[in-house]
Amino acid sequence: MAEESGRAVRGALPALAAGRLPAAARFFEVAAAEFRGGLAREAEQRRLFPWLAVAFGAGILVFFTATDGTPSLAAPLIAAALCLGLTPLLRARPVWLGVMLGLAAAFLGFAAGVRRVASVAGPVLARTTIAPLTGVVEALDEREGGARLIVRVESFGDLSEAARPRRVRVSYRTAQVLRPGDSLRATARLLPPPEAARPGGYDFARDAYFRGIGAVGSLTGKVEVLPPSAPLATELRLGASIDEARNVLTRRITEAIGGQAGAVAAALVTGKRGLISEETNAVLRAAGIYHVVSISGLHMVLAAGVVFWLVRAGLALVPILALAVPIKKIAAGVAMVGVTAYCAFSGWDVAAERALIMTLVMLGAILVDRPALSMRNLALAAILALAREPESLLGPSFQMSFGAVAGLIACAPLLDGRFFRREGGSWPARALSWLMTVGVGTLATTLVAQIATAPFATYHFQTVQPFGLVGNALTLPLVSLAVMPAAVLGMLAYPFALDRPVWWLMGLAVRGMLAISAWIAGFGQANVVLPAFGTGALMLLALALLLATLPVSRLKALAVLPAACGLALAATPARFDLYIDRDGAGAALRGADGRLAVLGRPPAFVLEQWLKADGDSRPAADVSGGPDVRCDRLGCTMTATDGRKIALVTDKRAFAEDCARADILITRLTIPPGCVAPLRIDRAHLAAQGATAIRLGPAGPEIVTARGSGTPRPWQARPTTGPPPSPPATGGAFAPEPADPSPESLQ
Repeated sequence: MAEESGRAVRGALPALAAGRLPAAARFFEVAAAEFRGGLAREAEQRRLFPWLAVAFGAGILVFFTATDGTPSLAAPLIAAALCLGLTPLLRARPVWLGVMLGLAAAFLGFAAGVRRVASVAGPVLARTTIAPLTGVVEALDEREGGARLIVRVESFGDLSEAARPRRVRVSYRTAQVLRPGDSLRATARLLPPPEAARPGGYDFARDAYFRGIGAVGSLTGKVEVLPPSAPLATELRLGASIDEARNVLTRRITEAIGGQAGAVAAALVTGKRGLISEETNAVLRAAGIYHVVSISGLHMVLAAGVVFWLVRAGLALVPILALAVPIKKIAAGVAMVGVTAYCAFSGWDVAAERALIMTLVMLGAILVDRPALSMRNLALAAILALAREPESLLGPSFQMSFGAVAGLIACAPLLDGRFFRREGGSWPARALSWLMTVGVGTLATTLVAQIATAPFATYHFQTVQPFGLVGNALTLPLVSLAVMPAAVLGMLAYPFALDRPVWWLMGLAVRGMLAISAWIAGFGQANVVLPAFGTGALMLLALALLLATLPVSRLKALAVLPAACGLALAATPARFDLYIDRDGAGAALRGADGRLAVLGRPPAFVLEQWLKADGDSRPAADVSGGPDVRCDRLGCTMTATDGRKIALVTDKRAFAEDCARADILITRLTIPPGCVAPLRIDRAHLAAQGATAIRLGPAGPEIVTARGSGTPRPWQARPTTGPPPSPPATGGAFAPEPADPSPESLQ
């Protein structure tokens, strides 16, 4: 087929040169022939299978973004079965066969989304509530100022089982010692998991829903540990035991190393990041290496690689075993067991689970004599990961990890350092060759990974680390050659109580990593904030990445068009002029200087998200109302750049005046019926629509909301009536929950 397409292209060229065909017809004939030839080569190289993973993901994307209501699980399954049933009739028509297989994969992806939502369905707290809470501690993360608990709820106030969240996440600040598996009773202030701080922003409520968390909040007053009323379920008891073992090892590592180096080293081993200070987190982010402290693909690959190398090297030392048994396959099997155990011990976090699936597929390929690193294996790992957790497609972790690996696999022939490799010559020449190969390989792989993940990182976090290439190039060799091997050796020595010297050595390497990160963070513009761009630009850039990495033929050139369009859209985002907090506590309006000014008192984290989305690098603490904002005890007013008057009402006594003069009236109260303000955003609107953003234009305000139109999704708390939520209590053991947890907080 490829030869026929090639002949078609060669046959069209003479006619093209002779000018016997119209220009447009000549162009399309040659392009079509080239496209057919490219598809033929893709089929010959068995590179069409990865596109089934793309189709599977497209079905999931349609489910999460386009459905309104609760779809039937039977509908996509029947549609997929019909598509698959037609495939035997289309063997002679490969194009239509591929279309049918792609549609079947898309319907199966849609069905995976329906099944997942149904399997995790649980109550979400409807409104802020303070009441007695009893339950069992499933997991506990120690933090600098207390701890954060995951509690399986047994009772909460007078809520019925149908309205009571099954699991809640609470923080507390007290000297009392709690352990996973303890039964507790305390007064808790719980609120619905916070939704996005802005339209298109990170939705913590969605991620919490798929983790079974129906409320977040804090414990107040005394926490009482109760004797267990009944034996714990096996799953709960096992999970609590593993979490307690992680906490014990975390404390042991931090004590052996000390300081923030100990906290980072413990996070690398156990996945417990609560002891890492915000200053250290900021330094790691500025250096572009924060991914190192999140148990994910890097950790799984390095852990599996260390176990694989140790087992294979140990077996190779015994000549009879090296000659008689397949030691490579044995090492791969042991590595699969070891990396699975490591994932279980690290808490089975979402990112770790996806990395485990990918690593197991790669190691499994060795057992069946297939290339470990191939695009087919990556596609299979993606399908398995998405089938288990379809919602992960919407998050940065999945997008960045699979995007990076796809880029590295596609560029693997260019990254093997063959230009610097020297087999002969003196030992200094060979040593220099090895150093050049390692150095250039590290730089090249880091550059490829950063380019592949840049669209997703910029879309989700609105930040770019220009010196991330330097940070990764300097620290990853240290992590790969010293930190992770020491972590594996420390884990092996831990049961024998011989691990403290290993942790001390690991701490030296981690201190070096932190020193490099601090040096890079000290550079000017180590963190560059970019305005948030829309999903259209992200879709185009993702399509460009797929077209650049999946094909092996010249069809790669098709990536140029979506890449150019995506970059153009991302470079010219349509920014909002007015942001409104989902609770109506504050707003931010663009002033005459082009920057946002604050009205009221929006939460600091919410304001930070608005600033980042606007491309503004100012800290939230440095942003004030400015000279154009007028505030008193009843509210705030400000005039927009187009002359519209914006009013934020915090006291009902201001309605009489502001309803008459304001063009846009914002309040967390209920606006009286006689209000004549042209645009009114009050408690009812915010409860139904969530955070709101507005673009001011000549045609009138363009309103975009976090929830959008249509039926609320299962993870969205239903609108409630009644007075606004009361402000948080203070004093005692109250430890406030962050207004908007970060995307990393559930991983």
